[in-house]
Amino acid sequence: MSGVGLTVSALAVTATLAIGCATAGSVASVSAHLAGIADAAALAAADAVSGAATGIPCERAAGLAERGGADLVRCDLDGLIATIEVAAPVGAFTARARARAGPAP
Repeated sequence: MSGVGLTVSALAVTATLAIGCATAGSVASVSAHLAGIADAAALAAADAVSGAATGIPCERAAGLAERGGADLVRCDLDGLIATIEVAAPVGAFTARARARAGPAP
């Protein structure tokens, strides 16, 4: 009996670790994807602020984030600098990423 219990316990621990690693990998993958979306959205907003592109900066950022599968959480404009934060659900969690774009200081 004790051998069966030990085997079941070992399998349960292994399954738990496998699920945990898969979840962490998924979150890391989505986080990297979100970083790219945040960068692109910040660049789009900064281009609109500087006049290099037409449109309303935060609307351009929101549209780009939406096309990438994320939600625009924050869009701050400080002169020609745009700071963007995007988020997307990952299972029971929410992954977030931030980016800034504008002229060099």
